Amino acid sequence: MLELHRVTKLYSGIPAVEDVTFVARGGEITGYLGPNGSGKSTTLKMITGLIEPTKGAILFDGQRIQHEPLSYKQRFGYVPEEPHLYSHLSGLEYLTMVAQLRDLPAHAVRKKIDGLLRLFALHGDRHLAISSYSKGMRQKILLSAALLHNPDLILLDEPFSGLDVNSALVMRSLIRECARRGKVVLFSSHELETVERVCSHVVILHRGKIVADDSIERLRTLMALPTLEDIFAQLVIEQDTEEVSRQIADLILT
Repeated sequence: MLELHRVTKLYSGIPAVEDVTFVARGGEITGYLGPNGSGKSTTLKMITGLIEPTKGAILFDGQRIQHEPLSYKQRFGYVPEEPHLYSHLSGLEYLTMVAQLRDLPAHAVRKKIDGLLRLFALHGDRHLAISSYSKGMRQKILLSAALLHNPDLILLDEPFSGLDVNSALVMRSLIRECARRGKVVLFSSHELETVERVCSHVVILHRGKIVADDSIERLRTLMALPTLEDIFAQLVIEQDTEEVSRQIADLILT
């Protein structure tokens, strides 16, 4: 179980994330939603230990993540929003390097890497430099690297970015399967339709603060709204989107 207790991150005294408290449990997929600039990626970076919270506590299985940071880092897999990869390496070389850095058994991991490359339709391109890969191909390499060591906690920040329809369907099913096998999955995405199909529980962030933390079904009932998109719009969108779109059209189409 992943727990955040009153987590705050300040930059020059200004909160990027303020007093964030929620729980993500094993066996379920928790959607972490919010507009651009709401603090989602900052939260995920604090959970990974890439940045330190200004205040508050982050726990995994009841222990503060700072207590044994190396042990904790061995237990999570992270797909960041931006695919930071060593682009001069091939896909095979990159995954082999990740396995070596994680000190995974060489013989077993070779089979796992080969299987991942085949299942993600990357095997034919395994010796090509990552610099020649499309964004979707890079996303597949990132996800493979994140899952290679069988993590207990899976952190996904916009994992569907750049994927074609078939790959997105595979990814969606894979996320569900990870949860079925007891993993803690925290899934941040702008694709509300995908979140609605994949997640049972959502946490919605607006201007660094949580404005909803509940099951999608309960939010639908409480807010008397039919879809997650409607709920999201009610909670965080401050513009009249139709009026803005008309004004833009009037400005450029006349």
